[in-house]
Amino acid sequence: MTEITGAPGRRTLLKGLAAGAAAASLPWYVQAQSAEPIRLGFQLHRTGIGAAYGRWYERTATAALAQLNAAGGIAGRPVEILFEDDGTDPKRGAEVVEKFANAQVDAVFGTLFSNVVTASAPRAGELKMPYLVCSEGHHVAAGLNRWTLQPGITDVKSQVQAMAPWVAANLGKKVTMIFPDYAFGHDHRDFFSAAIAAQGGEVVKLIAVPPTETSFTRYFPQIPAGTEVLYHVMVGPAVLTFVKELGEFYGTGDHPAIFGFIDSLEAVNIATPGLEFLDGSHFWEGHPRYLQPGAADHETAYRAAVGVDDSGASLADAKEVATYAHMFSTWETLFVLKAAMEAASYKTPADRQAMVEAIEAMTTFAAGPDHPQGDKLFNGKTHQVFGHQSISKVESGKLAVVHTTSIEDGLYPDEVDYSTMSF
Repeated sequence: MTEITGAPGRRTLLKGLAAGAAAASLPWYVQAQSAEPIRLGFQLHRTGIGAAYGRWYERTATAALAQLNAAGGIAGRPVEILFEDDGTDPKRGAEVVEKFANAQVDAVFGTLFSNVVTASAPRAGELKMPYLVCSEGHHVAAGLNRWTLQPGITDVKSQVQAMAPWVAANLGKKVTMIFPDYAFGHDHRDFFSAAIAAQGGEVVKLIAVPPTETSFTRYFPQIPAGTEVLYHVMVGPAVLTFVKELGEFYGTGDHPAIFGFIDSLEAVNIATPGLEFLDGSHFWEGHPRYLQPGAADHETAYRAAVGVDDSGASLADAKEVATYAHMFSTWETLFVLKAAMEAASYKTPADRQAMVEAIEAMTTFAAGPDHPQGDKLFNGKTHQVFGHQSISKVESGKLAVVHTTSIEDGLYPDEVDYSTMSF
């Protein structure tokens, strides 16, 4: 790994381990084309409140890169990824995008936290830099700029719209929501409130929590009596504290049905002492952490490539639990970039616009090695992908999928048409 000076944070240059061997096995005319690598910038939450995600986003992108280069790279050219820490900080995020542009990378991808995305995307647009985010916010489909796309993971609006009918039919219709007080949490607040209302339910209380909060006991007494479903989504390094304190608040007594987004337990072992009260509760998962019965071969191959076991824990250290519900987005986005660059006959940064137009022309992604989370539809007008959602139940310290939505469950009318916008 090579340190590059002059960046706002640590930047590392990662080359796929198998790139040299793969290139050596290619015909001479392909090798001649492959002397100049394609260079991608990865905006990484290595530090800050997104660090748990960043650690696994980096590992997943690294594993995907190794497979991509072992198969010949992109159009016969090796691929390099520059990882740059943005500190999960909006201002620094925009600076990272500018540094990547100055380094003449071919595209930037990887960002997760919505506040960083919304601060960075305008600068990417000004610099005419393809900016592929791996987030869940509704920011892209609501309208940012033509250079910003989200082809690797669904957004909150789609997720909650798809799952609200199941929640209303199986858990209850009077909902209290606890959510982080920033853009991602506001998406949950706004879109789930609308989705449950469409099912004849209502949100009886909204409890917003600062995303940097470290103790949550003062928020729980705000949960109204008569709440049938407690809907929670939390982020940051204190997520384990959040769920433990929630269990302490309710103790062994009666409590509402609990429906959470796995964000509240990402990178946390569900069998951790103090979480027993979660048994029987339900979670949204973008990609089920525990290997499910009948899993496809590409799912087991993906687990092996990213280095996790059947429970979603690291093969190197079982105490390290992956952010499995989200990190697939970096893998899938890299392979979308490969498909787009090859379709656009990409050669230099002068072809960035053609790359974006190639992504806009995409319509479907088939489940398989490039898309291990599952098949998807891509809307080129809104730059947003749509896929399946899983609702999993906690059973004896494990997660078992009890419901999988259809792609159609999460579709919604277009709010923007990027294809009519200027570059």
